[in-house]
Amino acid sequence: MEATRRSFNKDFLLALAADFKKHGAAAIEKVRKTQPAVYMKICALLVPREMKVEHAGGVKAMSDEELEAAIELIKEMLAQQAKVIEGTAETVALPAPDVVPDGPNKVMDAADTAVGARERKPRKRKAPSPTGG
Repeated sequence: MEATRRSFNKDFLLALAADFKKHGAAAIEKVRKTQPAVYMKICALLVPREMKVEHAGGVKAMSDEELEAAIELIKEMLAQQAKVIEGTAETVALPAPDVVPDGPNKVMDAADTAVGARERKPRKRKAPSPTGG
């Protein structure tokens, strides 16, 4: 009985692994797009409930060579971040409109001037209630 269970478990896990290799990424993407709550639940289930972190030795326990290697690694990481930052696009502000019109809706009129005017229908204002509320 035990050998049968082990054989079944092995066969099942091998079949599951093969199917995941073939369809896993697409299935994950589909769940993420169509069922985001299920996707997040799966992500949460993969994170351990308790994580024990122990601090052992730290920098004081490192040799000079280990410290130098760590410093070099940090320098490389900072250089990579600098490259990424240098490669980003700069935000450019739109030019201010030449004329800022007066009126009750100055911001929208100015935006229309900058982008191109569009016909605007004034809102109907509700008459105040005779009861005052």
